[in-house]
Amino acid sequence: MSSSSTDRPTYATHREQLELRFRNATLTAREHLTDDYVRVRLSGDDLRGFDTPGHDDHIRIFLPDGPVSTVEEMRAAPSREFTPLAWGETHDGDAFLDLEFALHGDDGVAGVWAANAPLGAPIGVGGPRGTLRVDGSPDGWLLAGDETAIAQIRRYAALIPEDAPALIIVEVRNAGQQVPIDAPVPVEYVHRKDQAPGTALAAALDTLDEDDRPGEDPFVFIAAEQAIVKTGRALACDRWGLDADRRVIKGYWKAGDTEFHAPH
Repeated sequence: MSSSSTDRPTYATHREQLELRFRNATLTAREHLTDDYVRVRLSGDDLRGFDTPGHDDHIRIFLPDGPVSTVEEMRAAPSREFTPLAWGETHDGDAFLDLEFALHGDDGVAGVWAANAPLGAPIGVGGPRGTLRVDGSPDGWLLAGDETAIAQIRRYAALIPEDAPALIIVEVRNAGQQVPIDAPVPVEYVHRKDQAPGTALAAALDTLDEDDRPGEDPFVFIAAEQAIVKTGRALACDRWGLDADRRVIKGYWKAGDTEFHAPH
């Protein structure tokens, strides 16, 4: 029986469109959580009122070479989609937005910017233009992804009650790249070493069967390199029989294609 046909569903997911807004900000802080993972803080008056009302929302960041004076100039700059991690105002009243970046050497324009842009560098923020909200409480959770999904895994992990069954699996290159994640259950890190991206995560998901399903009506989030989509659907759809509103399965990036971004 699929989860949506249970007599008493424990939760519902809702998607909605939001009014699109563009904002200007500057890079004001950088913190390396590992050699290949960095958190940055953006600041600026345009960020006042910024919000992402759901639990799976995405913004598009624009990375111009210098200050821009129009939305058109900002939209012409290189851009990528990211998960907002934290936002609000500091004790001093400064508006901020925190983002996290997985660094992929010299291949990714966003990672290069996050690692090397000088403090004070301009950045544009567009969106979010859509939102997915989880209303109610799933009776179980599976959160799985690689470094590019850690910010979103953080946001979902914050929703998990202390007593809910949950599995959190994160693929990183090696033990030195394990990014700390606050969660009510231990995070299982799998190491790909020299294997192709997503290989270790796919192997971990392939071992899960019906007995490993966390709860009767769980929510599943799986995101990594594009190849993970097939493995994720085999688990969530074929083995666990979850309907579309019980799962978010995405290829966040594609090996060899720096312009790829998943539809949100």
